Amino acid sequence: MTETATAAGTAAGTGATGNGAAGSKSEQAYAAVKSRIVDGTYSPGYRLVLAKIAEDLGVSVVPVREAIRRLEAEGLVKFERNVGATVSGIDPTEYLYTMQTLSIVEGAATALSAPLIGAADIARARAVNAEMRECLQHFDPVRFTRLNQDFHSVLFEHCPNPHILDLVHRGWNRLASLRSSTFRFVPGRAHDSVDEHEVLLRLIETGAGADTIEKAARLHRSATLDAYLAQATTEQQTAQQ
Repeated sequence: MTETATAAGTAAGTGATGNGAAGSKSEQAYAAVKSRIVDGTYSPGYRLVLAKIAEDLGVSVVPVREAIRRLEAEGLVKFERNVGATVSGIDPTEYLYTMQTLSIVEGAATALSAPLIGAADIARARAVNAEMRECLQHFDPVRFTRLNQDFHSVLFEHCPNPHILDLVHRGWNRLASLRSSTFRFVPGRAHDSVDEHEVLLRLIETGAGADTIEKAARLHRSATLDAYLAQATTEQQTAQQ
């Protein structure tokens, strides 16, 4: 199958040369398939049959193929010989390395963004965090994860270094297929996460130094990884007993 080699180029070319209707359908297919990957409907290893997806969405195969290529470029989908397109999985080791990397680059991006974050941004982030707190009452891990990304986007999207920002986006995309289950796996972490968000906002609001903000952002990300690894170790030990 030749789609793998041309994935990124075709996705970019579609936006530049395709007509509006095709672009719209491709975007709809992309959003629908990505949503199903993130919420776990399409779990790791799930085979993505283009004709079936197209039928479900009421579109032709063309926009679905374009959507799958975009998702492949993001690392959410992979092509296997004699199998076709399947949902990528993230093994524990890759999760560890990705979270460690993201804690570094997102911490740096947040620190660099801090001087450019205004009162309106703070208010928006705080409103999202309030939604996350409400979400804890009847916990919906998928919605919580979506809000969590919205919150952090406010804090790092002003980063003036495009290379660091690109690495942050790549990290989030790489985690997307597993992030929907992370808070399911360690639901108690969600409560601490909301409290740590407020600490980050106060640091930015009060003009704390870049080193202080970067350290807080890194520890916040690392704490989720630590909770995940601790829970995984506990379950492994229980299974061995």
